Amino acid sequence: QVQLRESGGGLVQAGGSLRLSCTASGLSFDDYGMGWFRQAPGKEREGVSCISWTGVSTYYTASVKGRFTISRDSAKNTLYLEMRNLKPEDTALYYCAASITDPTPCRPGPIETVNYWGQGTQVTVSS
Repeated sequence: QVQLRESGGGLVQAGGSLRLSCTASGLSFDDYGMGWFRQAPGKEREGVSCISWTGVSTYYTASVKGRFTISRDSAKNTLYLEMRNLKPEDTALYYCAASITDPTPCRPGPIETVNYWGQGTQVTVSS
């Protein structure tokens, strides 16, 4: 049974930092493109950042470039998202996702390529 378990969310003031983690089990981690999505109340889910199975290719949505850093640790089967200079508009439920076919599954596209989703971790940024 595949599980993606997120952690690291919380309440932080604007300008603060958080590091999200997603630990994967039940799958061959190195075979999957991994990504972070988020969904704020009343808004559509959006791809935030993703990283290919080798870690060579990464993608960031424009609003987080320069503030967020994605990484993965194959030895720990864990995906990370380092978030700095957080803004109130970053407030959302953040989901971890895995794709066996797409190296960067969070990129906008006509077809959803995510095979597995985590349950999400809440990030709240106060002003």
